[in-house]
Amino acid sequence: MRLTRAAAAALSALAVLLTPTNAHAAAPGDTVALPIRDALTALLVQGEDRTGYERTKFRHWIDADHNGCSTRSEVLLEEAVTAPEQGANCQLTGGTWYSPYDDTYFTQARALDIDHLVPLAEAWDSGASAWSAKEREAYANDLGDSRALIAVSAASNRSKSDQDPATWQPPAAGYRCTYATDWVSVKTRWNLAIDPAEQAALTDTLGGCPNIPIEVTRAR
Repeated sequence: MRLTRAAAAALSALAVLLTPTNAHAAAPGDTVALPIRDALTALLVQGEDRTGYERTKFRHWIDADHNGCSTRSEVLLEEAVTAPEQGANCQLTGGTWYSPYDDTYFTQARALDIDHLVPLAEAWDSGASAWSAKEREAYANDLGDSRALIAVSAASNRSKSDQDPATWQPPAAGYRCTYATDWVSVKTRWNLAIDPAEQAALTDTLGGCPNIPIEVTRAR
């Protein structure tokens, strides 16, 4: 079941008040509950290495629960502002979606990409190169945290490509605090590192944002 952002935020606030957890000591399945700036500080900082990266090493858009809908379709169904009609083989017609990267609404699913908030190449650079194929598949199809995958305009997704916050920010300036917060949350969930330029950009952005609590269930 994919948690909505509102539900995740409510759980996050409650968790920080009741059961704060040290990110360094967390293991897969544990909950990390920290103010966002503390969560950023807890991330390992190191250089990145893209040696050996191929997108095909992250198998994605699978149908994990065998209900006829791929990961892409599951995200579109979850994030629809107005629900689409679901036909055979999870064919979606109608519906309305909001792309927060560029503050734009869409009425056709084909106009949207499903973005890995932390791109596959960035994940590889930050630690996923050492993962098993199954772990990379799980990352590429992560429906367990609503921050990991997001429906956005194809134009904004392709503008972002595999960049991190040091070189790309959402065109919609009002979304940048959420973007930085979600980026740190995903990296925390998957125990991924950040590089110095990425750390500086996130520190700068989050320094102008509320120091909100986050809750993350560690995937690894």
